[in-house]
Amino acid sequence: MKQQETTLVQRACAKVAGFKALHKRLEKKIIVSGKSLSTLNNYMRCIAHLSLYFKSLPTDLDLEQIEEYLLSVKKENKTPSESFFKHTVYGLRFLFRCEGLDDCAIRLPHLKRDNKLPVVLGRSEMKELLKAPVLLKHRVLIGLLYGCGLRCQEARSLLIKDLDFERNMIHVRQGKGRKDRYVPIGTHLSRGLKSYLQAEHPHKWLFNGKDHHEGFSQKGVQWVVRESTKKTSIQKHVTVHTLRHTYATHLLEDGLDIVSIKELLGHAHIQTTMVYLHVAKAGRQAPFSPLDRLYQKI
Repeated sequence: MKQQETTLVQRACAKVAGFKALHKRLEKKIIVSGKSLSTLNNYMRCIAHLSLYFKSLPTDLDLEQIEEYLLSVKKENKTPSESFFKHTVYGLRFLFRCEGLDDCAIRLPHLKRDNKLPVVLGRSEMKELLKAPVLLKHRVLIGLLYGCGLRCQEARSLLIKDLDFERNMIHVRQGKGRKDRYVPIGTHLSRGLKSYLQAEHPHKWLFNGKDHHEGFSQKGVQWVVRESTKKTSIQKHVTVHTLRHTYATHLLEDGLDIVSIKELLGHAHIQTTMVYLHVAKAGRQAPFSPLDRLYQKI
């Protein structure tokens, strides 16, 4: 777990009777169900916060208390709170099912899907962002997030052995839904990765953390994207996931079909990928990295 989440869960384990045992039961259920470690972290962080709020387990609360808490979370009215609210509801639903209770009894609110279109960078904006970082490590990280459309966790989890320069591919292991996939890196990113490996000599992980015993932290990746964006003229709100949206959109605009894009993104359902479908184009072609097209000579 991340340090902040570990601290919150540890506080709940120390201050709320029965929370430690509840945590262990949920951890087993989540592992058996095939959900990711990040799901466990998100659920337990939110459940711990609720438990500390009332100094009681969620299963010991009544409808009015839970609705009071959800209302207080909802009133924050900030983007991070929306994410926290969602994980709180999902976490409570999972908790009540695991404990053999009916989650409908507490009438958890129905979560509406966000119908907003994703923020996507233009090609000139993407070029500007790729030039912004001073450190080679940060330039390669941004290049990888865009050039391969990786999720934050996937980039952080990459090992040096996951790079296949002979085939110009990377092996994304246990992505969302615990699925593996291969993604092309292209010639531009391949050169950048080789230069980075020769200059930085990372150990085990492609992007080492501060102590070199684990990968780059989530906050570290977010910081790189945020600080790099500040050095550009880009006015859009850019996050790590913006680069993944941009990857998919640029591939579609360059003529790659929606089914191939779905596979490259690791989506479970084609409906998720359809958000990028502005103009459908027939025919399939071999997958490629948009970095090659970005710098292609006209």
